Amino acid sequence: METALYGPGGFFLRPEGPAGHFRTSVHASPLFAGAVARLLAEVAAELGTDDVAVVDMGAGRGELLSGVLAAVPAGLRVRAYAVERAAPPEGLDPRVAWVAEPPAGVGGLLFANEWLDNVPVDVAERDGSGTDRYVEVAPDGTERLGAPVAGADAAWLARWWPLREPGERAEIGRSRDEAWARAAGTLAAGLAVAVDYAHTAGARPPFGTLTGFRAGREVPPVPDGTCDITAHVALDACAAASGRAGAGGTGPGGGEAGGTGPVGGTEAGAVGGTEAGAVGGTSADAPFPGRSGLLPYGTRLVTQREALRRLGVSGGRPPVETARTDPAGYVRALARAGQAAELTARGGLGDFTWLLQRVPGEGYCPA
Repeated sequence: METALYGPGGFFLRPEGPAGHFRTSVHASPLFAGAVARLLAEVAAELGTDDVAVVDMGAGRGELLSGVLAAVPAGLRVRAYAVERAAPPEGLDPRVAWVAEPPAGVGGLLFANEWLDNVPVDVAERDGSGTDRYVEVAPDGTERLGAPVAGADAAWLARWWPLREPGERAEIGRSRDEAWARAAGTLAAGLAVAVDYAHTAGARPPFGTLTGFRAGREVPPVPDGTCDITAHVALDACAAASGRAGAGGTGPGGGEAGGTGPVGGTEAGAVGGTEAGAVGGTSADAPFPGRSGLLPYGTRLVTQREALRRLGVSGGRPPVETARTDPAGYVRALARAGQAAELTARGGLGDFTWLLQRVPGEGYCPA
């Protein structure tokens, strides 16, 4: 997995970048970055500061941060960090610091959009005797069952994704739990947000979610560097791991588990929270709305549909009378409504889950 994504010729190091293969919320519309900018402004207000950090985990080509910096309200000083293993793109906004690891001790918003799905995990399958075994995968995609799952991985399966019948599979999310706890633990104060297609205990898919994507199409998950390899995220387990690590503290030790099973990206499935009423749609240059009520006191899982609506993104169509009084404005509003509808659509991007974890912090001072 590590080699397939980040080795020589690896998928995420290819010149076209991820955007050349699949469409994320960031690429679907600037309304997404505008919503993140609104959330950042709320975090800054919560911290009582006009100097705040935004950390983008798995920043790709820096598209999200560019959009956020363009949308933040006047008077808010933003220190932007792109955490990414690929090289920075040409023409990157000079305000963006390109780093390999999230900065420690900053206050603000840590945002991980489709990052956890690229943290390597092992895949387990229950064999005919009732033993959970690792799935070993060759570079050509050929699979075989390997050693029995043991130790911390076995404990994770028993707690978060117990297999019941022969042939059932699970992606062991322990490495993702640790990666998220470490990332969230770098914040001195603020909000950590992970966004992915996800599942929770009681609704795990019985045969796992592993698949591949290339040029916008689903393909077999062959770890040869030509496709993204994707599996949904057990965000409830990630939330619990970060909670155990403690707000503002460091996550469990140990590096990201490589393992024998492939993993990666995310492109289907759903979970999370209750639906909220729509907040009226806003244009990219409209004033920031009041408090969204999205900031949790502790930890919260909600759908992207709810999160974006609370941040002012709605797919509601503009009043038809506007077509007569302001034809150009009507066309712009109609385009925004179409983009918002894609971001919040059932069966699509709206089915992402947002994990929001507050890091209260004490005595925070901007770095």
